[in-house]
Amino acid sequence: MPPDPAPRVLVADDQTDILVALRLLLRKTGLEVDDAASVQEVRTRLGAREYDLLLMDLNYARDTTSGAEGLELLAEVHAKDPLLPVLVMTGWGGIDTAVEAMRRGACGFVHKPWDNDALTAAIRREVDHGRALRSSERRAAREQEEAQAIQRTLLPAELPELPGCDIAARWSPASLFGGDLYDLTPLDDGRFAISIGDVCGKGLPAALLMANVQASVRAFTVVERSPCAVVARLNRELSRHATLRRFVTFFFGIYDPPTRRFVYSNAGHHPPTIVHADGSMTRLEIGGTVLGAFDSSRFDDDAVDLTTGDRVVFVTDGITEAGAGDDRQFGDEMLFDIMHRERASAARPLVDAIFEAAAGFAGGTFEDDTTILVMSIR
Repeated sequence: MPPDPAPRVLVADDQTDILVALRLLLRKTGLEVDDAASVQEVRTRLGAREYDLLLMDLNYARDTTSGAEGLELLAEVHAKDPLLPVLVMTGWGGIDTAVEAMRRGACGFVHKPWDNDALTAAIRREVDHGRALRSSERRAAREQEEAQAIQRTLLPAELPELPGCDIAARWSPASLFGGDLYDLTPLDDGRFAISIGDVCGKGLPAALLMANVQASVRAFTVVERSPCAVVARLNRELSRHATLRRFVTFFFGIYDPPTRRFVYSNAGHHPPTIVHADGSMTRLEIGGTVLGAFDSSRFDDDAVDLTTGDRVVFVTDGITEAGAGDDRQFGDEMLFDIMHRERASAARPLVDAIFEAAAGFAGGTFEDDTTILVMSIR
């Protein structure tokens, strides 16, 4: 394994003799040194390459006593690269300036004239600490990317083509990870199972539970024939882990293409809605309470017969609760308006119309995970 490259330090001061002295001192200790004589030169150097530490004076040409110019630069540098260690130097700074420098992100404060041994020891210490932080940050970023990729692979990359149906979905997490789930699973007898759910909370904990729920549903679907039995078994599984303190709203249905019968059980999820060709609507509400609350909860099935032209719209509450910033929500009324207006659209255009309308209402940013799935009967 090749050795780490020599630490690279940027020294910033508007006095040439100080730059020369620091460059000679630090190069003797094995550091690679660049220098900058102005605020603008600091910006240029930092924009051109990566450094392990910035050693900077607080006073420049605009103001040679207060340190204000250096403090402004420090805040700017820290905002762009929070992990870059910055040691500040000044011949005029008192305790107030030191405190302000630390508040704006400096890792240490050095008075002029400096002690060579103390200065080089401080630089080495902060370089090592900074490199460790950057290494940890890169590792965490890789792990996040891998975890995001894994979560996305758990959701259907492509929905299967099913006889007599046109199906489309859209999933968007509010943060790096999401707690929404949806799935479409062909069964051996020609039917297929469709599910959508929302784990309470957001972020990685919700995503982990989402993955567990999805895996459990796929396993239970193989051994249980009715939607309410799948939902009840999933509820018992979640209720055994009371320490999770997380609930799941969940909808599970089984559709039979030859008969066009859709049997479902709704466990506290926002009711999917059928918009019929004539514009009338039917909500799928029968089932029971949210999952994970009580292991003794009972769940019921209900059945609907679908016909040509029906669109079944499934959403999570990230859509209906999308906010405009003034306590108004997108809500069911706006959702129904779009469904009614677009009731002749294919599944994909209808999904996109709902998503774009909710996103526009929310100013382009959702505060919760959002999922939409549409099944159109041909």
